[in-house]
Parts: sequence; structure tokens; C-alpha cells
Amino acid sequence: MRHPELLIPASSLEVLKTAVIYGADAVYIGGEAFGLRAKAKNFSMEDMKAGIEFAHERGVKVYVTANILAHNYDLEGVREYFRELKRIQPDALIISDPGVFMIAKEEVPEIERHVSTQANNTNYGTYNFWYRLGAKRVVSARELSLEEIKEIRRNIPDDLEIETFIHGAMCISYSGRCLLSNFLTGRDANRGACTHPCRWKYVLMEESRPGEYMPVFENERGTYIFNSKDLCMIEHIPDILGAGIDSLKIEGRMKTALYVAAVARTYRKAIDDYKKSPELYYENMEWYKAEIGKCTTRQFTTGFFYGKPDENTQIYDSNTYTQDYVYIGIAGDNTDENHFAMEQKNKFSVGEMIEIMKPDGENIQTEVLEILDEYDLPQESAPHPKQQLKVRLSVMPQRYDILRRKG
Repeated sequence: MRHPELLIPASSLEVLKTAVIYGADAVYIGGEAFGLRAKAKNFSMEDMKAGIEFAHERGVKVYVTANILAHNYDLEGVREYFRELKRIQPDALIISDPGVFMIAKEEVPEIERHVSTQANNTNYGTYNFWYRLGAKRVVSARELSLEEIKEIRRNIPDDLEIETFIHGAMCISYSGRCLLSNFLTGRDANRGACTHPCRWKYVLMEESRPGEYMPVFENERGTYIFNSKDLCMIEHIPDILGAGIDSLKIEGRMKTALYVAAVARTYRKAIDDYKKSPELYYENMEWYKAEIGKCTTRQFTTGFFYGKPDENTQIYDSNTYTQDYVYIGIAGDNTDENHFAMEQKNKFSVGEMIEIMKPDGENIQTEVLEILDEYDLPQESAPHPKQQLKVRLSVMPQRYDILRRKG
């Protein structure tokens, strides 16, 4: 059994800090170019530098995505981008395009190169190919079973690392290489601009009967035929740890700090509990499931890990997330012995009971006693997003604690 890292996504400097505090061994982020999450907030060079310093001070690694499928006009920009990254020294670059890979090898040979899942890494021959080119790690295609991953492990060098997604949104296309968005909207998913048409509702129309819509599935409202449930392997940590994987990856570079904190904390505890004692892991299973269920989800599936998915892995009647908890904000520094600073994310009010999420897994119920605006004027509620507040609760939170309330 190897001892894999827990790899957590971050969309901004605030979320990176949350991931680090809530249990990540490594964090992956995107810069303002050449990554596959163009609509995420992403990182300026200044924020990236600050995030890497914050993580490294706490023994956490940072990987930067540069995983677009590049065109000719991208290549010189990629080269310049890598020269800029050389100054701030992330721990690795996540790359899918062979041309981009070779530019990284030329410009920043000292930074590890990880091969993205976008490169369709489905067999040990592919892993060995990338190893010979200088890759330190290859991210497995999501279409692999655990048995296939074990076979890859047996047939590659021991120092070549395997990274595998274990939680998050699933894509209808093969390893994320989707053409639907480009075809329907002109926005290229393979260059970071996906419009998620896999979540849209579709109906069937016969050519000679225009305007006469027939359901694809037996549902008079149409059906979301491409809309997969989310991957979740929290109940299968023993199998994951026994598969020879080096990095357990969480999907979600467009998620909130609340989502990142909840998922990171839950998988951190599950992995650590199992390493301490399998009995402890199974004793705490209901807690893991309850906490993961508090995140935004589209129900759960085990994906391809135990065989090919069937009709039960899709959600046919809705494309919306379930969301049991509302993100209020992150506790900042204390402004005095009774108040702490925070930036409000969603509405909350004086007199409400909310919850403090601790990085160690503790959840504390607390009452909102007072809300002060930036001029120290009291207000009964905080309805305006991003408002800078001073807050008093019946239990004082610590810096980086997450505040949430049941929705």
C-alpha cells in the first residue's frame, strides 16, 4: 500500500488557503491563461506567488494547470508563461498537450511535469511513454477501473506516480475531451470555455415532423440524457488505498471555499482514520457520508471504478445541484475580544443559529449575536454579498473557520 497525497482544487487565493488549512497535501490551481477553467476566478501571478508561499510554509505543494489542447498561436504565449512561472516555482505543471509538455521541459526542467487526464491515459504503455519523456506523474483517465489501475501500477516504474480522481463532477465526454460545447455554442471546452451542455435538457424530434418533440426517456418534460451523477469514493477508501495510487484528486476548480473545506476535511479524516485503524474508519462512516452530503452534489456514483456505468449513474429529471448548507463566509482576524472580521458571502441575520466548521472535523452550533458594518454600525441582517463585517457569535471562531447555515 502506498501513502497517497490528498490533492484539492482551488479557484482563488482564499480557496487555496482554505484547502491548505482543511487538510490538503497538495493544491492544484490555474493561472489566467492556458488552463481548462477559463470561467474560474483563477490566479494572477501575484496571487499565485502568495499562494505558493502560504502552502510551502505549511508543507503543502502547489501544482499549476496548463492543460489546454494548444493551437499554433498558443505556443509562444505558453513559453513566456512558463518563464514567468520559473520565478515563483510551483511544484509541478499539469499538461495534456505534447507540444506544451516539451516547452515546459525546455524552459523549466526543474519543475515536475504531470500529464493531465485530458491526454487520455488508459494503459501502461502510455504511462511508460510519458515517463521516457520526463513525466513525474500521469493522471489516469476517468474511464479506468481499479483493476486496470492496479495493472498499470504493476507495469510502470516505481517512481512514476499515478494520480486519480476520486470525487467530483463527471463529464459525458472521454476524459474531458468534449466537442458539444464548441459545436452548440462556439465555446471550446478543450481551451477552457466549456458551457456544460451535458447538463442541458434534450428531446427527440423526427425529421419529417418539425416541432413535434418526443421524450428520449419516458418523461414528458424531456430528459437530461448526458447529466451524470457526481463521483464519490468516500465509502471505498480501502480499495482506493490498495490500488497503488499516489495522488487522490478532488475535482472542483470552480467550487466555493465551503465545498473545498467540506470535501477536503472529510477525505482527510477518512484517509487518516483508515491508516490508524480500519475499524475506526468503518465506525466513522456515517459521519463521512453525512458531511459529504452537506456539500453541493448531483447525487453520487462510483464512476468506472467497479465496471462500466449503467443507466443508474445518470440523473434524468433535473440538472440542478442539491445544496443543504449555505456558505456564509470565513472567519478572519479578531477585531477585539468579542468580534471577528469577515467578508459576507450569503445572507444571515442576528438571532440565527449557524454552524462553525473546524478543520479538525468538529462542527459547533452558535448564535449570531451582533453584526456591525464597516463603520461599526449595527445591522439586523447582512443581505449584501462581499460586505465587510464585524461579527459577534455566542462561540468565538478561529481564523480560517468556515461559517455555514442549513439552507
